[in-house]
Amino acid sequence: MTRVPELSHRRIVRALERAGFQVVRQGKHIAMYSEQRNVMAIIPRHSPVKRSTLAHLLKQIEMTPQEFQRFL
Repeated sequence: MTRVPELSHRRIVRALERAGFQVVRQGKHIAMYSEQRNVMAIIPRHSPVKRSTLAHLLKQIEMTPQEFQRFL
């Protein structure tokens, strides 16, 4: 299994935008929605976002770490 990288919130947002997500709300967290997957992703504005937080986020949006790394 591929380890989830430790990334800034900006890189995560850009990668999810490439995956088809759109920013719907911004504040202390960034909310992104994907019509294709019918799921909402909430990204904390941390630099870097912890590996465990990113791993949990990917599990919630049903995306594998390998699939996510293709969009980086």
